[in-house]
Amino acid sequence: MTATIRGAHLRGPGTELLPDAGPFDVFLDDGIIVDIAPVGALRPRGDTIDADGRFLIPGLWDHHVHTTQWALAAQRADLDGTVSPADAARRVAASPVLPDGRRVGAGYRDALWHEPPTVALLDELTGDTPTYLLNADAHSMWLNSAAQRREGVATGADGILREEPAFAVSKLLNAVEPEVADRLVARMAKDAATRGIVGIVDLDMAWNEESWARRLAGGFDTLRVEFGVYPDLLPRAIAEGLRTGDPVRGSGSDLVRVGPLKVITDGSLGTRTAAARNAYPDDAANHGVLTVHPGELVGLLTEATAAGLRCAVHAIGDVANSHALDAFAATGAWGTIEHAQLVAHADIPRFARLGIAASIQPAHALDDREMADVLWAGQTSLAYPLQSFVDAGAALVFGSDAPVSPLDPWAAMAAAVYRTRDDRPAWHPEEAVDAATALAASTHAGSAAPDALSPGAVADLALCDADPLTADEPALRRMRVSATLVAGRLTHGA
Repeated sequence: MTATIRGAHLRGPGTELLPDAGPFDVFLDDGIIVDIAPVGALRPRGDTIDADGRFLIPGLWDHHVHTTQWALAAQRADLDGTVSPADAARRVAASPVLPDGRRVGAGYRDALWHEPPTVALLDELTGDTPTYLLNADAHSMWLNSAAQRREGVATGADGILREEPAFAVSKLLNAVEPEVADRLVARMAKDAATRGIVGIVDLDMAWNEESWARRLAGGFDTLRVEFGVYPDLLPRAIAEGLRTGDPVRGSGSDLVRVGPLKVITDGSLGTRTAAARNAYPDDAANHGVLTVHPGELVGLLTEATAAGLRCAVHAIGDVANSHALDAFAATGAWGTIEHAQLVAHADIPRFARLGIAASIQPAHALDDREMADVLWAGQTSLAYPLQSFVDAGAALVFGSDAPVSPLDPWAAMAAAVYRTRDDRPAWHPEEAVDAATALAASTHAGSAAPDALSPGAVADLALCDADPLTADEPALRRMRVSATLVAGRLTHGA
């Protein structure tokens, strides 16, 4: 257990109270920051990390992770950047067959293709091996005929499943043997720790308490976790007394706790199912889909709130965001709106008035900029707002939506601050936030009440090689973390 961090420059919330720019020695006891003093003013004690002038920040959180699906991405063909259906089909056809007899690829964006996918094309290139291609947004899936026969589903000539039918097949793909899943999750967690991550919100579509209790029993101790519950499992969660913030039952560890009720109320931009006021330009009748009726959403939030569960409502389109805010207002529920990618001007200040955090994945703005410029052209609502939320006084919390984007808080912060990741000009630079806000939004409590470096705070910390508040876009994206600590215990580094 670390007791002293010697010679660190401190960055982030809480440091505004320090007398000068440092460096400082930080003293820990039983996983808590107990003192901060000028270098050499107090004698180091216990196990010591020599920061050597590096930059100490609060530990980072990813507030939106599909944990098992992200861990399984290591086994799946990477379809990011494929330029046509044939390109994607050839890439997955060249990938190894998994032990369960399937081929699986993930990461294509068919909204950027100039020709549509077809079952015939996929069958021609993949044959009789059941083959599944997951859209980057995870809201649709392209299956060959063998996969459709195996799963007992049928599509049209395009081979595409969308929304709930796609989620149902995704659950089957994710249902690997526990020892396989747990090994991959453990590897994913260690990789996350190398980036300064101390905690995640796990939104897998499963009964997650059982999985995490098993992992804790197996020695998992790398990250803090808050796990979600979906509406189909809400009656069980209520009957068994799960409340947000409670530790996993049957374990002596408090690393894993109950998180929110997660409700998906609309689709996505890439699948052209996000519920929007304006029609999609390729189909005048398509305004996306509301997958949960507003009245049903009010009922779910009422039940969850009465049972002591916070709520995380997926809303991407402006119609979905309006309905989500209405439901929060009607029920007194607390929590987040997940994604908030297209939001009406009048709804931006409602987040602040209702105390609802905007749980945003900044990398999606850069992933989707070409699609948004086409599919949401001419919208009067704001696409991928950040600074507008800040100006309105709303809280931001950042995440990745892994595997939709990689689980990398530095990529998220770079996207939020610079709104570009290549040689193109910043996309909607007026919605960029400053580095201090991005860092605060990447902590557990988010930008409105961020985790602080101050005596009495839990010693969830990361030690960075460069200053995250002054780094340019490439340096921020490539940030190296020398050490990560959870309650003073090293989970990465030495």
